[in-house]
Amino acid sequence: FILTVCVTDASMSGTSTWWWCAVAGAFRKGKSFLLDFMLRYMYNQTSDAWLGGTEEPLTGFTWRGGCERETTGILAWSEVFVVEKPDGNKVAVLLIDTQGAFDSQSTIKDCATLFALSTMTSSVQVYNLSQNVQEDDLQHLQLFTEYGRLAMEEIYRKPFQSLMFLIRDWSYPYEHEYGLEGGNKFLEKRLQVKQNQHEELQNVRQHIHSCFSNINCFLLPHPGLRVATNPHFDGRLKDIDDDFKKELIHLIPLLLAPENLVEKEIGGSKVTCKDLVQYFKSCALYNKPSLLATAEANNLAAVAGAKEIYNKSMEQVCGGDKPYIAPADLERNHEELKQSSVRQFRSVKKMGGEEFCRRYQEQLETELDEAYANFVKHNDGKNIFHAARTPAMLFAVMFAMYVISLVTGFVGINSVATLCNLIMGVALVSLCTWAYVKYSGEFREVGSVIDQVAETLWEQVRVLEPRVFSKLFEVARSKVTVGALLPAQRKRLSSNNNVKKKN
Repeated sequence: FILTVCVTDASMSGTSTWWWCAVAGAFRKGKSFLLDFMLRYMYNQTSDAWLGGTEEPLTGFTWRGGCERETTGILAWSEVFVVEKPDGNKVAVLLIDTQGAFDSQSTIKDCATLFALSTMTSSVQVYNLSQNVQEDDLQHLQLFTEYGRLAMEEIYRKPFQSLMFLIRDWSYPYEHEYGLEGGNKFLEKRLQVKQNQHEELQNVRQHIHSCFSNINCFLLPHPGLRVATNPHFDGRLKDIDDDFKKELIHLIPLLLAPENLVEKEIGGSKVTCKDLVQYFKSCALYNKPSLLATAEANNLAAVAGAKEIYNKSMEQVCGGDKPYIAPADLERNHEELKQSSVRQFRSVKKMGGEEFCRRYQEQLETELDEAYANFVKHNDGKNIFHAARTPAMLFAVMFAMYVISLVTGFVGINSVATLCNLIMGVALVSLCTWAYVKYSGEFREVGSVIDQVAETLWEQVRVLEPRVFSKLFEVARSKVTVGALLPAQRKRLSSNNNVKKKN
């Protein structure tokens, strides 16, 4: 199956929530034909005449008459419609067309996978049926309600949102009138659990009720013989029966009116546009069980959300426009934000169980540590002394070698003096090369090697420095006593007055 989603609306942000409508059912039952009327409504929401002119051909999703299938895979309309609800929240609306089930080229597994994917990803699943709801239609649903039963064991809530039975070509308006009210009465009767029913039939109905938060039914009349038998029919309203057009005016706003849009949720959490990408990456792996794919998508979306919170918070601490921060303070902020991100991940409602989710928590912690390493490098680049460490170390080496060469040359140790001069020359050439690399941006590998050598020398100096000073202190303490540092006491002489008194 092929999923193609082309998001081109610049007004849609990564935090926008989704409303997703998918139409699924048997092949050659008019699903693409119906979706094109949905597109007309979305492009003309502010007009009462959204249904179009009588001479206007129906365009959008590819459709045609005939007995062979037309749609293959799962197709999304290339434009996402951003709709503002009455409460002020914006919802991204996406319309999905699915391949018809039970054709001569698809296996039962293919049909089950297709229906399961559209059901898992949609806010409203339109189950497109012809003329009536038969028992085999409900039994096909049992494949997907079984998935819902498994999901409920993990999240303790109904896994799917809305299911609409759309009964096309309804021929019994004298029993149940066209539209939503007549459809709900019919569906209530069809899904009723009776004591004298077989246990299997009872289970099917109970599972359907337990897996969908909202279930309704709409009865739609036949569009007319000219639609069904004319090979040149192109969707013009003049060829469609008035009853069909009348009920279509009620059906489409029932699904797509702003006040009727309910955001897509997975496990009780609303799905944003960014979450949708992760969700479909997992759901598109058809060789995995549906529950596993959904659980993976659910956890990956939680990981991405928690990581985004961490990155935004760290940007506030040490972003590009922030000054240099002490490494200890940066590490402390990292630990606090890391714990906060992990708490955010754990607070999101997820599927898969504790053991399954722990793997993704560990993945999150690993990714946060990697992000922290990048923030450390970025912060070090702002430290003027860190940036000057390499030239300072090279200059210190040259100065030390110059002094040692002078001393050793003066006392006659020429071989050591020559070696020091050689090292001093290498350090000078390295300093000039480093300066050229930083100025021109060329030979960056050479500059990295010089930086690494300077970093190694610096670390060695830091390690040896306490030992050297400690040794010097011990030598000084052994050579100089404390008494030697104290001033000598002056011997007090007897005064003449005392002598006189004795006399």
